[in-house]
Amino acid sequence: ATREVWDQEVVSENKDVYRVEYLTYCLLKSVEADPDQSLLSLSKLSDEELLAYIQKFMGPRYTEGYIKGVHDQDALLLLKSLLKIKPALGLLRYQSAARALAGLYWSYFCDPEIKTLFATKLSGFGSVMQVFPRTGQQQYYINELRQQLSQFVLQISCLDQTLVSEAAEYLFQELVHGSTFVISKRAADLYQDFEKYLKHNNAANQLTDSLSSTRENPINWFLLARDWVQAYLDYLDSEEDFDYLDEVALLLLDAKLDRSRLIDAIVTEQISGLSGSHARIRSGEYHLNFNRYSKRLAEFQSVNVPRFESYLSLKKEIVDQSRDAMRLDEFRPRVLTSFVRNRLLDEVYLPVIGDNLAKQMGEAGENKRTDRMGLLMLVSPPGYGKTTLMEYIANRLGIIFMKINGPALGHQVTSLDPAAAPNAGAREEVKKLNLSLEMGDNVMIYLDDIQHCNPEFLQKFISLCDAQRKIEGVYKGETRTYDLRGRKVAVVMAGNPYTESGEKFQIPDMLSNRADIYNLGEVIGEHADAFEMSYLENCITSNPVLNQLSSRSQKDIYTIIQMAEDGAGERGDLEGNYSVEELNEMVSTMKKLIRVRDVILSVNREYIRSAAQSDDYRTEPAFKLQGSYRNMNRIAEKVFSVMNDKELETLIVSNYENDVQTLTSDAEANLLKFKELMGILSEAELERWNAIKKSFRKNQQLKSVGGEDRMAQAILQLANVGEGLQDIRESMNAGIGRLTAEKDSNLDLYAKDFAERFQHLAESLHAIQAALTTGTKDVTTMFEQSIKTRSAQSESAQAGEASASTPDDRITVVNKIPRSLLNVLETQFDLMQGWMQPLVTSSHANQAEFKELKELVERCLKDYNALINRVDDE
Repeated sequence: ATREVWDQEVVSENKDVYRVEYLTYCLLKSVEADPDQSLLSLSKLSDEELLAYIQKFMGPRYTEGYIKGVHDQDALLLLKSLLKIKPALGLLRYQSAARALAGLYWSYFCDPEIKTLFATKLSGFGSVMQVFPRTGQQQYYINELRQQLSQFVLQISCLDQTLVSEAAEYLFQELVHGSTFVISKRAADLYQDFEKYLKHNNAANQLTDSLSSTRENPINWFLLARDWVQAYLDYLDSEEDFDYLDEVALLLLDAKLDRSRLIDAIVTEQISGLSGSHARIRSGEYHLNFNRYSKRLAEFQSVNVPRFESYLSLKKEIVDQSRDAMRLDEFRPRVLTSFVRNRLLDEVYLPVIGDNLAKQMGEAGENKRTDRMGLLMLVSPPGYGKTTLMEYIANRLGIIFMKINGPALGHQVTSLDPAAAPNAGAREEVKKLNLSLEMGDNVMIYLDDIQHCNPEFLQKFISLCDAQRKIEGVYKGETRTYDLRGRKVAVVMAGNPYTESGEKFQIPDMLSNRADIYNLGEVIGEHADAFEMSYLENCITSNPVLNQLSSRSQKDIYTIIQMAEDGAGERGDLEGNYSVEELNEMVSTMKKLIRVRDVILSVNREYIRSAAQSDDYRTEPAFKLQGSYRNMNRIAEKVFSVMNDKELETLIVSNYENDVQTLTSDAEANLLKFKELMGILSEAELERWNAIKKSFRKNQQLKSVGGEDRMAQAILQLANVGEGLQDIRESMNAGIGRLTAEKDSNLDLYAKDFAERFQHLAESLHAIQAALTTGTKDVTTMFEQSIKTRSAQSESAQAGEASASTPDDRITVVNKIPRSLLNVLETQFDLMQGWMQPLVTSSHANQAEFKELKELVERCLKDYNALINRVDDE
């Protein structure tokens, strides 16, 4: 039902009606309906006043698509002609066909009783209208006449049903004024020319005879007269003359021309100087035919306008339903109110990201590339605003931001087919991805947290990110190949390469080769200052003291930062008005935030350094605490100028103490490492941290040899014994050095004897370490020989199975540590114990000085006894 208006752009214009015609038609109707206005008063306005009136009228009609300076000027020219023509027409303002319809019905088809009734009533009502010209009662009579005419039109198929309303109004006007039906000058001329033509061709009698034969049937009588006139108009071949067809036919029925009813008025005019563009305007000229103008616009307003409005309503309803079904509102980029466009963004991120998007989406100007390709990949730890940044850019570019959630996809999704997704969440994300491909233009495809995605899934984007710009997808169950060459489509991926020790962050090399990769969490080099500054800029909206700066000049932020750092900024550099108290409070708060920033930065660097390190090369537990913008903002919201250094330190530490609670068994090590970074480890915490690192290294060594190989463990144990002896030897040397350096002249013989015992013990330890070093090498050699022997044994066994004649002998290879090495170890340990025991006994007198040495010696003796027993068992 609305197909005819599908190509129509605005309600006021189609291929047959120029929007200025509709504007002037509505304006005239508005004037006629307003009792305080008239066409006469409007015609007396000057061009400037009339133009202002037109502009005021068209102002609120924004849906009709008028352009100021074009359509208002054209409307002025057309309206001036209409105001000149319409008042002079009188009743000729009604169309010729409508007047003919009213005259035909009233003269030949109206029931005499009804005719008398209407004539009497309307003649009297004419007196009422002279006193009250705008009375509403006239509409009642017009409706009655419309009903009569509607029934009449149904009897004659050639009559136009759309003319009934206009014919009823015309008939009402004729009856209330008591005058006869008017005749247009052009219709009278055509009637006379037609008679002359018939006489000239000796056909007048034929017309008279044919009409006489059908006179008894009024309908056929009129149809025959109409056929005669139509044949003549076809002969003339004048398009505008066909407008008078019914009126001339009615004159034929009357068989006479009453010149008293004739009105000679101009109904056409040629208007030039129009600026608009339409099929009815040729070289700036427009031909106005008032009757045709009125007919077209009446039909347009009664038929086309409601149809177009219905089409728009239906279209909006369908679009709203589709929008709700596709959840398009979710894909509109929304910038966070706390977003700060900082110096780092202006100087670093926007230039590099802009270059990449220009390569993907194209750029304006002569440097526009035709080979659009590429991929933007952003990596960083969580909390550095990767998603926020790209959503801001999408908002500024005015494109759809289609965010695909990597964790929702998971490692099970390897296809772009929603039906292959393992769960509803993953299926929804794949549908969103295919929807973005189906959109095909003005869209940013953003894959977030790709460390959770399967590399096979990421491989699907390889061809999309090269010059082909193609990808296979599935939309609504149908497979499609999307060709996005030349389209405004950007592909962005973001992830945290440090999550899960990097085990899941696997990017296909062919994809990374097509990508521009930027790490937002580690900006170094000439932009390091901007990166460090960004921590302060981003946290301003979170701090209650500095929040007012977010709505002020950005220059004030940098000035206050300078004042807080080195006092370089001056009050005169501030663009905003701040009291002395406010300024002092902001500077004091900024100083504390700078301290927080420095701690956060050190945590960030350590996190990245630790996360980028393989577990095989670690010398201490992995550091998992983060130092991102998110951590900075979380602390900044609790910082106030009245805090002292101790309170600030407590705030920072307590924040990270809360963070480590989620690390379970790694909580202690991470908190101690954090305190080491801050330089606030106590002696007990330092001792515990060193013990953790030592245990970690020992566990790393045990992991490297495995848990089942006893020989390898024995070798490792011997190596650890050597390291322990070296530690004791170093402690002995330090103790001897302190004793021999004593300058007290009253040093007694006990101290000298104790120093000599230390010296002998150190020599013994050195001998034991040398023996262990040699023994360890011997054991290693034996271990390698054992492996070779077992390999040879296996080969011999296989050969035996192949030969049936070979006897089945069992060969067992037993590897034991040489007795000579065991004797050496036992002798050296006995010797060492003989020297150590007096030291342990005598050290009770000097508990404070030799406590550490005592613990080392006792632990070492215990380990050595266990080692001797184990080696002996082997």
